[in-house]
Amino acid sequence: MKIAFVGKGGSGKTTLSSLFIRHLAATESPVVAVDADINQHLGAALGMPEHEAAAMPAMGAHLPLIKEYLRGSNPRIVSADTMIKTTPPGEGSRLLRVSEDNPVYEACARTVGLDDGDIRLMATGPFTESDLGVSCYHSKVGAVELCLNHLVDGADEYVVVDMTAGSDSFASGLFTRFDMTFLVAEPTRKGVSVYRQYKEYARDFGVALKVVGNKVQGQDDLDFLRAEVGDDLLVTVGHSDWVRAMEKGRPPRFELLEAENRMSLQALQDAADDSYAHRDWDRYTRQMVHFHLRNAESWGNAKTGADLAAQVDPGFVLGEPLAVARLG
Repeated sequence: MKIAFVGKGGSGKTTLSSLFIRHLAATESPVVAVDADINQHLGAALGMPEHEAAAMPAMGAHLPLIKEYLRGSNPRIVSADTMIKTTPPGEGSRLLRVSEDNPVYEACARTVGLDDGDIRLMATGPFTESDLGVSCYHSKVGAVELCLNHLVDGADEYVVVDMTAGSDSFASGLFTRFDMTFLVAEPTRKGVSVYRQYKEYARDFGVALKVVGNKVQGQDDLDFLRAEVGDDLLVTVGHSDWVRAMEKGRPPRFELLEAENRMSLQALQDAADDSYAHRDWDRYTRQMVHFHLRNAESWGNAKTGADLAAQVDPGFVLGEPLAVARLG
């Protein structure tokens, strides 16, 4: 399953995504974690020393390699230079699997050892001073979108993406690339404002959205969230001494996380697992093509000097049986 954590800055989405990743690792599930936030904190939240987290390879810096690998022998893509962040796969394209080894993971992923198992971590890379005035952070996140467009994941496999804060992910089609989106909201007016934006934008695309109430301190906070988000409220998370110790760099073993918070994480996994039954590869592929054609017309054709609509393979539908056949 492909899972996104979104929310306003400071809502706790990185902390909650890191807890969820630890929870999945404890179930011995294969996990690829992606830090797609402009503030790169997921590695540290997963316990990486600061110097190792800062040395994570940036996916954006390896975009030429990613494009060349994914292009494969697809005859509709004449060169890697004509690929953009929304380029869809077609006949001859290489597809990614969660548990395989490939040049993309070799260049961009690092193994992080957690208490109960290892996960792969990837990062878009921070927005640097050299980017100011000449590039947009969405161009860095484009590497994530391109990989998700070529990813075939099955049941009990997880890709967890810590997204950009606020509603920035709507600058591309990235928000449609997930089976489940968890929106982390504090019990305040500002806390639920991003929820309203996300709900409105996502409505026309069938995005599965659930709210995780964070920093909930009592019944009044719970009542506020229920009144504001209704049935979209999945679970709440309260104070955690374990998280406080983790933020100081001294986390206890994950098994010592408070029982009520462990139950909340299990509720997130249950919701993500339930989404698998509603997976629609046809719709996923159609949305992929939809955003690619929009990007091609608005800027992609002019940037690459090519007719990017010609990259669309009308007979191709991304899906698990196809990937098994290609890899077999």
